Amino acid sequence: MTMAFAVEEINKNSNLLPNVTVGYSLYDNCGALLMGLSGAISLSNGQEEQVVLQDDCSGIPPVIGIVGETYSTFSIAISHMLGLFNIPIVSYFATCSCLSDRQRFPTFFRTIPSDAFQVRAMIQILKHFGWTWVGLLVSDDDYGLHVAQSFQSDLLQAGGGCLAYLEVLPWDSDPGELRRIVNLMKASTARVVIVFAHEIHMIQLMEEVVKQNVTGLQWIASEAWTAAAVLQTPRLMLYLSGTLGIAIRRGEISGLMDFLLQIHPDKEGNNKNNMVRQFWEYMFQCTFDPVGWTEDGRALCTGQENIKNVDSEFLDLSNLRPEYNIYKAVYALAYALDDMLQCEPGGGPFSGNSCATLQTLEPWQLLYYLEKVNFTTSFGDQVSFDENGDALPIYDVMNWLWLPDGRTKVQNVGEVKRSPSNEEVLILKEEKIFWNFESKKPPRSVCSESCPPGTRISRKKGQPGCCFDCIPCSGGKISNKTNSVECISCPEDFWSSPQRDHCVPKKTEFLSYHEPLGICLATISLLGTFISVVVLGIFTYHHRTPMVRANNSELSFLLLVSLKLCFLCSLLFIGKPGLWTCQLRHAAFGISFVLCVSCILVKTMVVLAVFRASKPGGEAILKWFGVMQQRGTVLVLTSIQAAICTAWLVSASPSPHKNTEYHNDKIVYECAVGSTIGFAVLLGYIGLLAILSFLIAFLARNLPDNFNEAKLITFSMLIFCAVWVAFVPAYINSPGKYADAVEVFAILASSFGLLVALFGPKCYIILLRPERNTKKAIMGRGATKS
Repeated sequence: MTMAFAVEEINKNSNLLPNVTVGYSLYDNCGALLMGLSGAISLSNGQEEQVVLQDDCSGIPPVIGIVGETYSTFSIAISHMLGLFNIPIVSYFATCSCLSDRQRFPTFFRTIPSDAFQVRAMIQILKHFGWTWVGLLVSDDDYGLHVAQSFQSDLLQAGGGCLAYLEVLPWDSDPGELRRIVNLMKASTARVVIVFAHEIHMIQLMEEVVKQNVTGLQWIASEAWTAAAVLQTPRLMLYLSGTLGIAIRRGEISGLMDFLLQIHPDKEGNNKNNMVRQFWEYMFQCTFDPVGWTEDGRALCTGQENIKNVDSEFLDLSNLRPEYNIYKAVYALAYALDDMLQCEPGGGPFSGNSCATLQTLEPWQLLYYLEKVNFTTSFGDQVSFDENGDALPIYDVMNWLWLPDGRTKVQNVGEVKRSPSNEEVLILKEEKIFWNFESKKPPRSVCSESCPPGTRISRKKGQPGCCFDCIPCSGGKISNKTNSVECISCPEDFWSSPQRDHCVPKKTEFLSYHEPLGICLATISLLGTFISVVVLGIFTYHHRTPMVRANNSELSFLLLVSLKLCFLCSLLFIGKPGLWTCQLRHAAFGISFVLCVSCILVKTMVVLAVFRASKPGGEAILKWFGVMQQRGTVLVLTSIQAAICTAWLVSASPSPHKNTEYHNDKIVYECAVGSTIGFAVLLGYIGLLAILSFLIAFLARNLPDNFNEAKLITFSMLIFCAVWVAFVPAYINSPGKYADAVEVFAILASSFGLLVALFGPKCYIILLRPERNTKKAIMGRGATKS
């Protein structure tokens, strides 16, 4: 009747199809595909009855389009056939996404969104509530099977979740199959069930659900049963209350109520309408057949019955959904025909720029204009078709509410529509949604809880992608999002936080002045420098005494200065390494120690030469060990080390290096030696001089003298060599700052060994035993022995 009203409204509209009368024929498919095909064949063959409206308008009216079918399966069959004749078909309820295939169905249009959009709309709802683990039930027909296929692929692409199970509901109400499906639903951990099926399937399914008392499920309904009143009974609402559903867009049709109230079986034009008579008999439980009146006992219809007095859904126009789609479908054909008739000769879209005329109208000509139709209904909705014949998609989101008085209300809680950027936009009024759970909140339906930041997803073998374990990120990697597929590495100078959810700067490590070890070594270095200065002061104050003047006092002063430099150079190993400190530390260390050992070597050689000169014929040897020769020897030996350092710095200079090999979460600042050979030559040269000094002093240890300095030199060189022999393996095996600490310790230990061994006894005599600080005391015993 909505279609009849739309046609009548169009005929009364002087602005739409003026001077053209639109008619219609109604066919009832009786729920059978064969009946639907029969009606479509009749329409495609043309009308048999002649119609005379005016003197200039008579003949067989052409069929310019068909509104229907309801079921997708029926629409597929009829569209295949009508496509051969290029007859447009505009469906108001067939949603199968397969009908969008223009190669197979070039003449098919619809005013209801396809299942492809409905599926994406449902996926938006799933994503909104975080439901990633759902069950899917579909009907065993084109509608359900195509939905199952597109739902799985779209769900995978959207990354919105996965299916716990996918089951096909039988048409024949197989109790065993239904029992198996409900058992699966009961055993599954999925709390959300999506059903793409017809009312009959849901009735059969819910009978088994009630029998097994399966509660605690959140149902999501497709548009096929969202508004099904037959399911909204107190017995079923115990389980279905709170259902969310996708519903066809609701509309309002002004004037439809008055049109419906005019329906009467005896009204002119309706007396031959068998459907109106059947409707009247059903509404008032009467019959127009006197024979039937006598057989089944029903009252005879008088025609005086008042349709207003019957409580029926027929007059409830508050929820026009499929009817509104029918209304739009009729108007789409009318607007296409109107656009065609507006064509001006010579400016048409057909061959030779010709236009179609009403007298020679062919259905394929209307098809061209139907593809380009664009109008707005009185309710404010825009109607047009895309390249696939689909209307602009929009759905209402419905919620089933069970009121305290036992009544059921299906309320609108939002909408889903396509945005200008061709994406689905979900608008929900969550405060209005009723949840059929004790918490009155949306349920949790996940196979595995989300992996928090700091972890990554590890798929469980043989299970859907939504079932996974959460594996903590390894050191140096983070994930700062929920459900991260992989952990990302931190930048070079950063490390992962303890929670592994963000990168933090790596801890830095070097021998610092602010840590106990650095403070201790720096204090000992300054203490050694201070003692060297004190000893230098003592020797300066007592520089005229025999103890100081013995064996070239100038070398003693130079030796004290070099020892002071050795103590001070250890400070270069403390603190954050820089380019200059890295270059200076080894150069200063090498030159200072060579200066020190050179002085000791020359002193040792002088001691040996003096005693050799005391023997007959040995006076000539002293000319090679005069003051100038001693200075020159020290200078030459030191210059060789300076040349080694210069060559090392020029060829492969030491430089600061950030080492991460010892600790992944730390940056160890150290000085890379640059050239291992250069460092080895530097140490080897010092070692060579030290060994020579030790050997010469060892040979001179038993020479007669009351104060033989060779013994002190032997002992000091023994300490020196022992320290540096132990240094090499300790240095190699010490990581990071401890390598610097070992080198500083070796410098300080060897420096203190030289200072104490060489100058300790002298200071003791100078300060505490001054009676022994005489030439006689120093030379006495030796002269007697001679």
